[in-house]
Amino acid sequence: MPRKPANGNQAGHERTPSDRDKIIAALLALLAEHRIERIGYADVATRAGVSLAALRGEFPSLLAIYAAHVKEIDRKVLAGGEADVAEEPPRERLFDVLMRRLEALAPHKAAIRSLMRSVRRNPGLAMALNGLAVRSQQWMLTAAGINASGPRGMLRAQGTALMFAGVLRTFIRDDDPGLARTMAALDRALARGQRWSGFLDDLCRLVPRGRCLRRRRREEELDRDLDLGGEEPLPV
Repeated sequence: MPRKPANGNQAGHERTPSDRDKIIAALLALLAEHRIERIGYADVATRAGVSLAALRGEFPSLLAIYAAHVKEIDRKVLAGGEADVAEEPPRERLFDVLMRRLEALAPHKAAIRSLMRSVRRNPGLAMALNGLAVRSQQWMLTAAGINASGPRGMLRAQGTALMFAGVLRTFIRDDDPGLARTMAALDRALARGQRWSGFLDDLCRLVPRGRCLRRRRREEELDRDLDLGGEEPLPV
C-alpha cells in the first residue's frame, strides 16, 4: 500500500540527554544483548553512566523503564499525524498510525526480539507488557479517530494490540528500509478484522439487548471498516 515516508527529525534541535533518557537508552541497549531476566539494576546504571541512587530516583523497576520507552513512542506517533489522511476511512487512518508506530520502533528491533523470547517463558511479563500494549493502542485508535473508550473500546484496543503483535513478527525480520513486508503484513492483518467484529457481536448478546442494539447501530459502520485480527500478546 503506497505511503509517504515519515519525515526525519530536524537537525539543530537536539537536546542534551537527561538521566532519564540515558537510563531508557541503556535498558534498550542491554535488551538488544541479553534477556530481561539477566539484566540487573547495576547493569542499567553502569551502561547509563548514572548512580544507583539516580536510577532509583527516576524509576522503581526495569518494567517502569520500559513503560517510559513505550510512552515516548506513543508521544512520537501522536505528534506525527498527517492532515492528508484525515478524510480517509477508519481502516486507512489506523494503517497510517500503526505504520508511524513501526517506523518509530525501527531502531529498537533487537530489544523487541529479546522481549519476544522472554514473554514465551514468563507469563507475568507477558501480562504486564500486554497491559502496556493495550493502553498504547487506545491512544493509537484515538489518533485514528476511532472510539477507544468504554468496555467496547477496551475490547477494540485489546484486539488491536493482539493484531499488532502478529505484525511485529514480520517487522523484526524486515530488513527493507521502507518496511515493505511489514506494510503488507499490517494490511493483511487489518483485512482480517471482520472476525473480530463478529466476536464483538457475539459478546454483545451477553449484555441487555436494547443497549446492545443501540451501540451496534451506532458503530456498525466503523466495525465494517476497522479490521482486527487475533494473535498472542507480545511487547509494545
